[in-house]
Amino acid sequence: MTNVLVTGGAGYIGSHACKALSKAGYTPVTYDNLSTGWEDAVKFGPFEKGCLTDRARLDQIFAAYQPQAVMHFAALSQVGESMREPGLYWHNNVAGSLCLMQAAVAAGCLDLVFSSTCATYGDQDNVLLDEGCAQYPINAYGASKRAIEDMLRDFEAAYGLRHVIFRYFNVAGADPEAEVGEFHQPETHLIPLMLDAIDGKRDALTIFGTDYDTPDGTCIRDYVHVCDLVEAHVLGLNWLKEGRGSRVFNLGTGTGFSVREVIEQSAAVTNRAVPIVEGPRRPGDCTRLVSGSTGATADLGWQPGRSTLTQMIGDAWRWHQSGHYAK
Repeated sequence: MTNVLVTGGAGYIGSHACKALSKAGYTPVTYDNLSTGWEDAVKFGPFEKGCLTDRARLDQIFAAYQPQAVMHFAALSQVGESMREPGLYWHNNVAGSLCLMQAAVAAGCLDLVFSSTCATYGDQDNVLLDEGCAQYPINAYGASKRAIEDMLRDFEAAYGLRHVIFRYFNVAGADPEAEVGEFHQPETHLIPLMLDAIDGKRDALTIFGTDYDTPDGTCIRDYVHVCDLVEAHVLGLNWLKEGRGSRVFNLGTGTGFSVREVIEQSAAVTNRAVPIVEGPRRPGDCTRLVSGSTGATADLGWQPGRSTLTQMIGDAWRWHQSGHYAK
């Protein structure tokens, strides 16, 4: 079987990607420092602990497993934290990715699928964002991801490092079989925070900002199911294996939902009230982020069939009730 190195494979999206890779006939090799991931989430292939900035350790892993490709998820990803401590994001995300690319090139592993973000576009109100839109990130997280995209292009020009970049919108949901799911400490994502509030594990869900220029005053986001998302990554890997060249794809549904709309749907799915409090805006949050691209569907054949609010919340609720990695 073909080995694929999965950085961040013990995290939320990475662990789902490992399951999808395994189902597609690949052997995912998880490389993770467990700063935000969970060893219990590594269920579909071998696990190797290490940091992205440890070049000697990376060289050791490439030599031992001889992966044919890399899926690169490992990153710090909290917008608020990136505004307070940008140095962490430039060191971990950018310097770590540079080290990874250098190790991959040295090992002759020249296919890389990269987890980027719509945060590279910044706050472009009333714009349906496609891959040709200008990138004006307004936080260090988005800026770090844009820098890695630039680095990938330079490494392709110099060393032939082929890549598929996925800029995704808000990822939600969980594995329908509840083998892996979303669990962060601290948790910052809307749906798991909401489910904690519904379940009494926190007093209430805080709505950060109710005065945005949207119909109900709350931020609007485009949500995509994590299982749909990782299926796109497998398609992206196959795209590279077929020699079809480097590309950038947005991953979103083209439909935006406000925070209040997500709350209403969560109450309907769980049949429970959502306790809420209203708070001020968070620095670095955009008003509206919605995909206007159909490139992944047209060119990769990607179909985000699970990416409805009902399905995403339902799968997340099933995972939430099944128990978590940390007891």
